[in-house]
Amino acid sequence: MVDLKKYFQSLREDFKQTLKLSRPIVLSQIGIVLINVTDNVMVGGLGKTPLAAVGIANAIYFLLTVVGIGLMSVVSPLVASAKSQNNPSLVASLFTQSLRVAFFGSLLLTFILFFLTYHFHWFQQPTLVEQQAKEYLWLVTLSTIPLIVFLGGKAFSEGLSLMRPPVYVMYWAVLLNIFLNWAFIYGHLGFPALELQGAALATLICRLFMMIVIIWYLLKSSKTQKYWQNFSFWKYDASLIQKLLKLGLPSGMQYFFEVGAFAGAAVIIGWLGTEALAAHQIAISVASVTYIIAIGISSAGAIRVGDAFGLQNPLKIHRAGSASLLLVSCFMFFSCILLLVFNEFWASVYLEESEEKVLYIGANLLIIAGFFQFSDGIQATCLGILRGIEDVNIPTIITLVAYWVLALPLGYYFAFYLDWDVYGIWIGLSLGLTVSAVLLSARFYTLVGKMKKKGLEKLVNA
Repeated sequence: MVDLKKYFQSLREDFKQTLKLSRPIVLSQIGIVLINVTDNVMVGGLGKTPLAAVGIANAIYFLLTVVGIGLMSVVSPLVASAKSQNNPSLVASLFTQSLRVAFFGSLLLTFILFFLTYHFHWFQQPTLVEQQAKEYLWLVTLSTIPLIVFLGGKAFSEGLSLMRPPVYVMYWAVLLNIFLNWAFIYGHLGFPALELQGAALATLICRLFMMIVIIWYLLKSSKTQKYWQNFSFWKYDASLIQKLLKLGLPSGMQYFFEVGAFAGAAVIIGWLGTEALAAHQIAISVASVTYIIAIGISSAGAIRVGDAFGLQNPLKIHRAGSASLLLVSCFMFFSCILLLVFNEFWASVYLEESEEKVLYIGANLLIIAGFFQFSDGIQATCLGILRGIEDVNIPTIITLVAYWVLALPLGYYFAFYLDWDVYGIWIGLSLGLTVSAVLLSARFYTLVGKMKKKGLEKLVNA
């Protein structure tokens, strides 16, 4: 039997280690979302229509690019596992093959996004919103390759526990984005006032900067040189690429089903009018900050679980996963309070007080967002720790059912048949998140229990 006192002492230590590991990842994740948040805030100064246009354009953009983000999300646990096995050649090969997957995968996504931009009328948005959204989307689509390649380099760095470089890169990019938005959107320093196109151009430049700097660091840092010795960067490893795709594509589809549900919700909300769509964009922009922090904790959990999985130690897997879920629950409780208490303040950041109806709807949506914080954080973290034990197929089915069979149809029914308007759609999304959280949690603990029964557990000095 396992000594429970020893187990909980170890769990407390796991919590501390996960917190330490997740802190820089969370900071870099916040940096990623801050670029979008600053875009929304600065575009909001142009009025509710530009804000709605950026909202629907980004919803469509991230609907596709999350597949690439999911592809790169498997890199960290795989690198951590290779590192724990003391296999430098595998670590180096993961770097080059993941960048190949990132480049060609994002190239395909770029073509699809350009196709959707050309056929934006399919989404049946208000005419002025559609026109401005197309102008923004076609330019921001050019940033897809540098974004996904950067995320591949970031994941590799984090898998080696080199946490600070991605943080530094991200926050320099945030500062650069604020400056470029100020210059390009409003026409300062002699630049023409490009408005929405200016925001997209600033994002493109920032993502190019992020990609170049992180790759340069990984190739030149003294902390990575041991991996490049006697290694050919041009070597093609078909089996490793196949493994990356086998794990990464289902992970990408997990993100696609969740983000796709929110993107689909944005399209449906657009049918309710510009004010509802602008309010949705305010609420989703604020909620994305807490979600992206949960993704950071999820990434830390995936790395620690991946490390334990490489050692084939179910007890450590159990503790690492539990510590991640405990950490995200603590954070989401705090974020829930902030959203419920200061909902009107967060909404007021985006638009002037004259837009009373939009601000009112946005503040109410943030109350709903406050209540689904726990579900959102737990399901995001469960996807990460399941990825750490290379379990991706069943979780993908769970996300498909939770968001596309339950969340969106229920949201549509609540909005149009029960006349709950935009609130009905958000309640439907909340139910989908809750179902996903429950099923994914059960999946993780069931699998770890089966590992223990198979006799894989190393109880001595675990």
